[in-house]
Amino acid sequence: MSDPARLFDRGLLRQRRDRHAGVHARHDFLFAHSAEEIAGRLQAILHDFPLALDLGAHQGRHGRGIADNPKIGQVIYGELSEKLARACPRPAVVCDEERLPFADDSLDLVVSGLALHHVNDLPGALIQIRRALKPDGLVMASLLGTRSLEELREVLIVAEAEEQGGASPRIAPFPDIREAGALLQRAGFALPVTDTETLTVSYESLADLLNEIRGMGAANVLNERRRTPLLRRTLRRAENIYRERFSLPDGRIKASFEIIYLSGWAPAPTQQKPLKPGSAKQRLSDALQTEEKPAGEKAGFHSPSEES
Repeated sequence: MSDPARLFDRGLLRQRRDRHAGVHARHDFLFAHSAEEIAGRLQAILHDFPLALDLGAHQGRHGRGIADNPKIGQVIYGELSEKLARACPRPAVVCDEERLPFADDSLDLVVSGLALHHVNDLPGALIQIRRALKPDGLVMASLLGTRSLEELREVLIVAEAEEQGGASPRIAPFPDIREAGALLQRAGFALPVTDTETLTVSYESLADLLNEIRGMGAANVLNERRRTPLLRRTLRRAENIYRERFSLPDGRIKASFEIIYLSGWAPAPTQQKPLKPGSAKQRLSDALQTEEKPAGEKAGFHSPSEES
């Protein structure tokens, strides 16, 4: 029996990444987009990072994206798959995002692109990252959010239920943006920031979409997955449902990928902190040049029910 607390089969994930390492570069458009976004955000930060880690590097898109930044020193590439790690620049290490091999207070920056949504203990992984960072070190990461592949999830559930009498889990339960922000705080990061974007991508067919997912090394690795492949009649039915519900005017089908970006700083005494309640030296009403009224008094506002 699988451990219900462990959603993902990490050994299978490593095998999938190894198996598709040779074609990953043909299916890395999401990684390229995320890498460009994170590199741009780092350009705006006035801070030096002598030692950086690209965690879950795949073929090193994110590390390469920040390597030319003059504020970045040495970049280390850490990847679960040995074959993908070989495609990264040096130095590269084979490492698991769930068990980081880095000493406490050893890194200045950790970037991670579209890897952390496949760890079983995301709070624990973030805590390990925070411990590996020096005080005032920064983590900047992207991961898939809950809207990712929502069309495919719906189609497969309906088709498998119709054709095989029941549906099995095939799309991972990705986090939403509120969960991601809360996890940063739970992990002890200061000044946490999260935001999200959704990319809509079109494909000629369901087969093309599934091939893209496999090429990313991101096919189903849920521990509770059905061990047998989908039947051909189920795939045909899924294709028909997909075109009925999610086709585009040009006849292609659409797929959504939500990317959540998160960042946080390892606590340091020099960081800005919020003021204590009651410590303000000026009243808000003075700054706004308005009249301050006690709670309960109306201040020129009324609801529609108060109109005569």
